[in-house]
This record gives sequence, structure tokens and C-alpha cells, in this order.
Amino acid sequence: MAWARTSQQEMAAATPLHNGKAHQFAGRVVWPIAAVVAVAHLAAAVAGSDGYWFDEVYMLAIGRDHLDWGSADQPPVAPLPAWVSDVVAPGSILILRLVPIVATVAAVVVAALIARELGGDLRAQGITAAAQATSISAALFGHWLTPYTLEPVQWLLLLWLLVQWVRVRDDRLLLALGVVAGIAAETKFQVMLLCAALVLAVLVCGPREVLRRPMFWAGVGIGAVLAAPTLIWQAAHGWPQLLMSEIVAEEAETLYGGRVSVTVQMLLWAGVVGTVLVLAGLWWLLRDPQFRRYRFLAVTFLALLIVFTVTAGRPYYLAGFHGALIAVCAVGLQRRRERGLHRWTWTVWPAFAIGALVAGVMLVASVGFSNDDGGEQIAQRTSEAYQDLSPDERDRTAVIGESYIVAAYLDGYSTTVDLPPAYSPNRAYGYFPLPDESRIDVLFAGTDPSTLAPFFTEVTQLRGPVSDEIDTAVWLLSGRTVPWHEIWPQVQTLRVADLRVRWRRLKVRGG
Repeated sequence: MAWARTSQQEMAAATPLHNGKAHQFAGRVVWPIAAVVAVAHLAAAVAGSDGYWFDEVYMLAIGRDHLDWGSADQPPVAPLPAWVSDVVAPGSILILRLVPIVATVAAVVVAALIARELGGDLRAQGITAAAQATSISAALFGHWLTPYTLEPVQWLLLLWLLVQWVRVRDDRLLLALGVVAGIAAETKFQVMLLCAALVLAVLVCGPREVLRRPMFWAGVGIGAVLAAPTLIWQAAHGWPQLLMSEIVAEEAETLYGGRVSVTVQMLLWAGVVGTVLVLAGLWWLLRDPQFRRYRFLAVTFLALLIVFTVTAGRPYYLAGFHGALIAVCAVGLQRRRERGLHRWTWTVWPAFAIGALVAGVMLVASVGFSNDDGGEQIAQRTSEAYQDLSPDERDRTAVIGESYIVAAYLDGYSTTVDLPPAYSPNRAYGYFPLPDESRIDVLFAGTDPSTLAPFFTEVTQLRGPVSDEIDTAVWLLSGRTVPWHEIWPQVQTLRVADLRVRWRRLKVRGG
């Protein structure tokens, strides 16, 4: 009998995940999970509507005043819905956050669809959806309009289409793959590394047949055409995005604790349950024969993990991959159940309860981050100094933020605190149009005006720091002595002029 059981288990292990058919979509499990995610993030968006998260106000500033095919550090897709929301409902933070909430909910559904394509039943799809829903990345920034909120669903869509092609061999999916990749490239450039890693992984592990399909190369062409506008913009402006990798590495030490910490966080941001499932999914892909056709997923993930470790990326860079590995693990657990191996599987549900609690804490923390009124205080303090100037003085004064963060706050809150458009030599702002030559004075919001001071005859502090945690003050720099087009190349920088505002906000809030 023991021999019979062993033989049956070996046969089951060698059995394909499916015979060309997928289970029905587990809508009665997945849709309720998606609905809970939508309600939770809508509630967080409303609760946090007293203030912007600095990255989303940056998207708003770019979309409202400087929408283009690209910018120094961001392609145009994230600023585009910011512009739309500002046209439809000016000043509404809730409307601004609807698109990212939809993207976060969609990521839950697409992750479950990946499990379905792998042969996952109702329980496997439910586990995948629940793990994606309780990931730290989704909980923390799932309702902020930022590129890294829109990216996960795009990556999951791309992986879902490729996994589906492996099952059905419908080459039309390869055209859709190109469309998704092209749009994702207009959102964040990291998808190009994903695509390159996928191609290399397929060459190593298979299915190499996909690379011989004409539709694949047609999809590559479609993706290239869609990505071309932002790449052309980058080329025309000296490829500032390529310079950002060094800056991201520098900021990783200050913001996230360095390379080792970033690498660990790339895994932990999958959530309490998700991290375990991601690691188990990797093991199944590399060791289990039934997942051999999908081994390229593990190779791709590990290659990207190495690249982002070496380059000291951000903790959220692999958030779009977690759902696919979670789906693999969920199907692996299903196969164990089908073979009568139920040991330890019961621990999944208590773990989900803990994971949901942690995700809830992170969601509440995100409300605190966005409700921090530091940005509005900076804008209000700058506006007070600006309004104290005489009308003639205001006509000849440009408002400049020391960093892109400060400038974005000034622009984001400009409609409520009555400020003119802000300038800054930092990040994307450094590539926007220069102040008019008639602006011979500057109202400077920041921590240290010494970079600009040599180009002016007088520097006077008008307002002190906003608070002990936010040391942004306001200066008046009078009597410009050099044209703006000569000043700007000497002060323009992609590095954040002062990370202390950003870091202290996270530190004070427990981030």
C-alpha cells in the first residue's frame, strides 16, 4: 500500500498543471476580496484627503502645468490622470485617487487570473487574491496616484498574458503583450528590464518557441512604438533618466537603509503571507517538474532581484511580480491537497488574519502620511511671504522651491493659498521652462539659499522654519545679476536638494 501511495504521488507530480483547460474564474471568491480592497482604499482616500502624499502632488504639478511626453524622472502616464482629475474636479484629492484605487483592485483580480491559468481552482485563486490584497505595497500606497501604484497591475497583466500564451498558444496574446509593455514603459522604465529579463529567461528555460513567432516580434514593434515618445523626449534632453540610477542608489542609504535592506524589503513588501508564498513559489518553479514550463518566471524574478540589489533600487520595484509567484505557490498547495498532503496547509488562513491586520495598520499609516500637513504649511508660509510683497514686487518676483518636493507642494496647493507657478532647478522642475527675465527677484522656499545667492545682490530671510520637523524657511533674493539661462545650468540638479523634509516626515510618522 505504501508503494501504491508513492507511485500515485509520483504520477501526480508528473501530471501537467492542466490539460489545455483552465478552471472557471472564481468570481464568487475573488470579487468580494476585490470589493473589500476597493472599499478600504476609498475609505483611506477619504480619510487622507486633507493632504497630498508628496509623490502624488508631484504628479499633479506635472500634469496640471507641464504635461509632456516625458520628464526628467517620470514618463507621462501617471501625470495624465492627474491632469484629467484636475480638469474634472479641481482640488479634489478623492477624484485624484480613483485611478490608483482601480489599478490596485485590478491587480488583485489579475493575480487570481494568473492562478487560474496555472490550473488553480477556487481556493487557489482565492489565496492568490487575498495575498495580493494584503501585500504591504498595496496597503501602503494603493490609493496614491504615483507611477509605482500603477505599475503592479501592468506587470501582472504582462505576466498573465505570457502565462496564458504558454497554455493556449494563441499568438494574438503576443500582440496584447506588446501593448501592455508599451503602456507600462510610458509609466515606469523598469518594465524594460522586466522584458529583457523575460527574454533571457525564456532563452535559458523555454518556451523558446515564443521567440520564433512572428506575432511576438510584431508585439515587440508595437511596444517600441508606444514607448517611443517618452524615449525620444529622454534623448532630446540628454537621457536624464539614466543619471537617476546613481541618485536612486544614494537615496537608498538615507531612505531605506542601503542595498541589503532594500533587497529584504523587496520580498517583505509582498506581505506577511505573501512573502512566504513568494519564496515557496520560487522553490516550486525551480524544483517541481509540473512547473517546468513556467520556470522562466523564477529565473526572471531572481535576475531582477540581483539587478535591483546591485543598483540599490527601491523596495517596491518588484511589487508587480509578487502576485505571479504567489499564484504558483497557491497552485502548488492545491496540488498537494489533491495528492492528499494536507499537512501545514491549514496554517494559511490564520496567517492571512495576521497579514490582513498588518495590511490594515499600513493602510492607516498611509492615511497619516498623506494627512501630514507639512506640505500645506510650506505653501501657506510661502504664500504669506509672497502676499506681504507689494504688487510691484510680486510682479518682478519668481517663486522657487529648493527641491522638487517643495516646488510640487507650492504648485499643488497654489489654488488654495494663492501662489503663482513655482520653479525649481531640481529633478523634473529643472527641465521645465525658466522664469521670465522680468523676474529679477526670487522668493525662495527651502533650507539653504546659498546655491542661488551668488547671483543676487541681497538675501533676506522673511520666514523661519515651518516646524522642528520641517525646516523649510522663506527667503527673498533681490537684484539678480545674471540672466536665468546662465544661472540655470549652474544650479540644475537631479539630486534632491534636501532629503531631510522627506525623511523626517517618514521618521516622525513611524515610517
